[in-house]
Amino acid sequence: MELIPIIIYGIALLFIFCYSLIQIQLVIKYKRYQKQQKLRLAEHSDVNFEPTVTIQLPLFNEKYVTERLIDCIAVLDYPNGKLEIQVLDDSTDETVEITKSKVEEIRKTGIDIVYIHRTDRGGYKAGALAEGTKIAKGEFIAIFDADFLPEKDFIQRMVQPFQNEKVGMVQSRWEHINERYSLLTKLQAFGLDAHFSVEQGGRNAGHHFINFNGTAGIWRKAAIENAGGWQSDTLTEDLDLSYRAQLKGWQFIFLEEVGAPAELPAVMNALKTQQFRWNKGAAECVRKNLGRVLRAEDIGFGTKMNAIFHLMNSAIFICIVILALLSIPMLSIKNNFEEYKTLFLVASSFLITLPILALFYWTSMSRNYTSKIKAFFHFAFLFPMFLTVSMGLSLHNAMAVLEGYIGKKSAFIRTPKFNLSNDKSKKWGTNVYLKRKINPITILEVLFAAYFFCGILLGVHYEDYGLMPFHVMLFLGFGYVSFYSISHSFKTE
Repeated sequence: MELIPIIIYGIALLFIFCYSLIQIQLVIKYKRYQKQQKLRLAEHSDVNFEPTVTIQLPLFNEKYVTERLIDCIAVLDYPNGKLEIQVLDDSTDETVEITKSKVEEIRKTGIDIVYIHRTDRGGYKAGALAEGTKIAKGEFIAIFDADFLPEKDFIQRMVQPFQNEKVGMVQSRWEHINERYSLLTKLQAFGLDAHFSVEQGGRNAGHHFINFNGTAGIWRKAAIENAGGWQSDTLTEDLDLSYRAQLKGWQFIFLEEVGAPAELPAVMNALKTQQFRWNKGAAECVRKNLGRVLRAEDIGFGTKMNAIFHLMNSAIFICIVILALLSIPMLSIKNNFEEYKTLFLVASSFLITLPILALFYWTSMSRNYTSKIKAFFHFAFLFPMFLTVSMGLSLHNAMAVLEGYIGKKSAFIRTPKFNLSNDKSKKWGTNVYLKRKINPITILEVLFAAYFFCGILLGVHYEDYGLMPFHVMLFLGFGYVSFYSISHSFKTE
């Protein structure tokens, strides 16, 4: 009977190990991408290419940031006659009047800006984008979420790769205007930076599928239409359209050298909302697109393998929950059944996953430091903290993934914006978009913290400290996430 949990435990370990192997090959390919990047910069440095561009700003109840966004977009350095701005506002609160007033103010300066308000929020963000795309004047479509503040030369730099008529989408790198606001924002930046360097750059260098990240990128309008347009049957319409377009043969480009500053969620429950949508949407895209990728005859084996772990990367949270829950029974089995000693020795070899992941994140983080010593000390703190909090979010994210895999539908819930910077004196407690109730999953997270504290005590009892670091991180992770989920729910200033 004890073999059943051992087998399940082993399968989860194997998936995480295979995932880490994919990550290490992305590190190798990212190094190649960095060399290609220098050639690409030289190639486009003197090119004057200015096609017509439509900028789409999808909004829904964004009263804290809508004016900041429109003011930023209005001063982009691009020929006025070749730039159209669409404000796609699905708002149901005072954001409507704030945005209308700002659009009218900008229009009087001679800028081509139009306000589009839907009374029916059908299709959510995908529906709004589809509506705007039908009437867009531009040959190319740039999209910015409400919290993004692109630099003035963003459009000029991002359109250059479209001189290649096979290019369907160009994605920029996200930057962070409030990275230093709190530990939570620092950890998010740590994880996102790895995606917007090693993952996107590595996949691009390997000619594998990458994804439009929903914002701070530019599409060729013809690519959107050829791929079937924006569809709202998943919560990640960006990932879905990305795969459909690349299956049609369109090439995607990632430009790490072009950054787009944006705001990170500074509140635990806002982060959870974002994480739930991203992870469930990715799982929905597995159901919708993975089979198409695997059946495609013109896609190589390497690209298919990368696509499997790209689309299924959110499944890592299911594996973490399985490993976490079974770790305490494993500790008991290990110390009471000598016949499984060899199996546990074999399982210990999978610890190689940890240094692989460390190298993956180090490759991303170290590129921003001139002093490698300073980078190392920052990394030595942030990497274990990132793993700890990721473990703490694993139950919440795993529930989202399971809902996506079984096909349970839910509404598109936007991530609340706060208009924050690195100024820690700025408060967010009065934000009207925050939910002021405790999610049942938060109660489970409290129980999980208690469960892994028992795991720590059991390790002490058996004088077996092999799983002790894992149980300490799980205890701290679930404790951190549940504590701030509760305390942030009641903060009012």
